[in-house]
Amino acid sequence: MQAELPARDDLLWQQVHWLGAIAAAGSLSAAALRLGVSKAAVSQQLAALERRIGLPLVRRTTRALRLTEAGEQLVDDTAAAFAQIAHSVAALHDMAGAPRGLVRVSAPVALGRQHLAPGLVDFLRRYPDIRVELELSDRLVNLAHDGFDLAVRHVAAPPGSHVAWKLCSSRAWLVASRAYLRRRGTPRQPQDLAEHDCLAYLRAGAAVWSFERARAEDEPQRVRVAVRGPLRANTSEVLREAVLGGLGIALLPDFSIARRGARSTLRRVLPDWDPVGFFGDAIYAIRPWTPGTPRAVQLLVEHWRAQFAGGFDAALLC
Repeated sequence: MQAELPARDDLLWQQVHWLGAIAAAGSLSAAALRLGVSKAAVSQQLAALERRIGLPLVRRTTRALRLTEAGEQLVDDTAAAFAQIAHSVAALHDMAGAPRGLVRVSAPVALGRQHLAPGLVDFLRRYPDIRVELELSDRLVNLAHDGFDLAVRHVAAPPGSHVAWKLCSSRAWLVASRAYLRRRGTPRQPQDLAEHDCLAYLRAGAAVWSFERARAEDEPQRVRVAVRGPLRANTSEVLREAVLGGLGIALLPDFSIARRGARSTLRRVLPDWDPVGFFGDAIYAIRPWTPGTPRAVQLLVEHWRAQFAGGFDAALLC
């Protein structure tokens, strides 16, 4: 019987690192894709690590792969060390020459199409060794689990577990086209919206808009109005085009109204009332906390902060 070869310490670190990749990816296939190796190689090294430890590290079911308690403990105990190694290597790599590397970004569809993507042209010309993957989705992704370096989000406050950079302030506007207001009349108070065609975001339940009276000297007066209309959509681009076509009144973020030509066609509705509680107050770039931020990510954030330094300038809306 052939004696088993002694375990190699150089493979141990690789095996533990790959276990962390399995935990983050949720499957052997996804981990292999992320690591750039075959699924068979990942499976082989996982089995070798389990033999060395003497405990199962993953629990396989017909639908998913989950870490056992021992596997979770090993990943948790070593994650900070691997993150520090990655940070140190990236920092030294950045010192070696021009900034380079891949930055994966998640962003909302309308904001990404209208403002983030156009700004990437100058950035990528300036830094030709940096590559950007921009995935546009209004779904809130798990940055660490899905492998994103950065997310741009329209929120009131970023999560405390993440590093966040404020790109600019933002606000919501209630708008309609001149043609619609001539045809249907202009609302004078929030309650009037119940009798108008209102174009709302596609969210669970009835559409309810909230307003506070602007410049109130006493306690702000808040009004909630249930609204309805011929169209609901999950992106501001669709709603904006419907408003421009005279279909109704919509609550839109300022970055969508800032599109060239929209401001000259739209009118602000209920200027003495501020929409509240629907959109965030600012645009943030966020990333999971790590001991350091790759230089390519820092440069992209700085680029967007400079681009959005003046906000979206929707205050010129009539």
